[in-house]
Amino acid sequence: MVPWGGLSCCLSAAALYLLGRSSGRDAEVLKSVTRVNQLKDLAQLLDTASKVLPLVVTVSGRVGSDTPINCELSGLRGVIVEETAEQHFLKHNDAGSWIQDSALMLSMCKEVPWYLDDGTGRAFVIGGRGASGLVLTIGSEVFEEAGRSFVRGTLDYLQGLKMLGVKRIERVLPVGTSLTVVGEAVTDDIGTIRIQRPHKGPFYVSDKTIDQLIANLGKWSRWYKYASMGFTVFGVYLLVKHAFRYVMERKRHWEYRRRVLAAAAKRTGHEDEGSNATTENGVDTHHLMPDLCVICLEQEYNSVFVPCGHMCCCMTCSSHLTNCPLCRRRIDQVVKTFRH
Repeated sequence: MVPWGGLSCCLSAAALYLLGRSSGRDAEVLKSVTRVNQLKDLAQLLDTASKVLPLVVTVSGRVGSDTPINCELSGLRGVIVEETAEQHFLKHNDAGSWIQDSALMLSMCKEVPWYLDDGTGRAFVIGGRGASGLVLTIGSEVFEEAGRSFVRGTLDYLQGLKMLGVKRIERVLPVGTSLTVVGEAVTDDIGTIRIQRPHKGPFYVSDKTIDQLIANLGKWSRWYKYASMGFTVFGVYLLVKHAFRYVMERKRHWEYRRRVLAAAAKRTGHEDEGSNATTENGVDTHHLMPDLCVICLEQEYNSVFVPCGHMCCCMTCSSHLTNCPLCRRRIDQVVKTFRH
């Protein structure tokens, strides 16, 4: 039998180790990025930077946009807006009770060109919605109860449903929010500074400072590694336990076989003492397995185990067993057998 528990723990440990290693690598990369204290210095830094290697920087400022989005539900003005609508209802299950469930009806996201402004300059952020660390503020959360139409309610009830209503959630990145952005700084044809996802490297948009990001990544890296060590130890324990039980079962099996053969040789020796150990039919009795109980090695076996079907014990010993001594399957019933 495959030790799935131990293998699962070891695979989980490997996955956690890789996550911890990735977080630790990102923390080290963030320590080496160029810190720009004022956005006005970024243009001069781009002019003097190498044209071959990408310039990964961290900048801070407040969110702004020339064409912000006016949120319908919350009334906020933002640059990234996500709207979701979930249908909540009660569902009739097979047990005869009603359980609450939900289904996503609508998921929509809007993003307009936006920038960071620290009072000394601007830097446009490209693809900020897909950056790591971006957390949108919940601008509005409204639950609209379902209509009380008798016909519609009856049809839903016949289908095993009771409509409760629709939950609408609006998440937004408001104008004026202070953010820290880590990414590749480039300049387009008209001289506009942009921060975008680098080809290789981190891309973060967060309300935390760069030092807080580094500390947070380092903390998660340590937790992932500790969890990986715990899963590794537990997985190895399960694998060793399974291997030990397998070895002991095989050893017990061969011990039973040795004892049966030794008892057979002893019994045959007593019965055929002084003879050539040959029966009247000319068959060598030393090569025949005796009909002895493998537990007491005294009485002949006269019981069969259900469901495995093995016959290897007497009724006296069988009454004390819960598993078959040969295949280790659980014994559901012991049936006594008779011989002619």
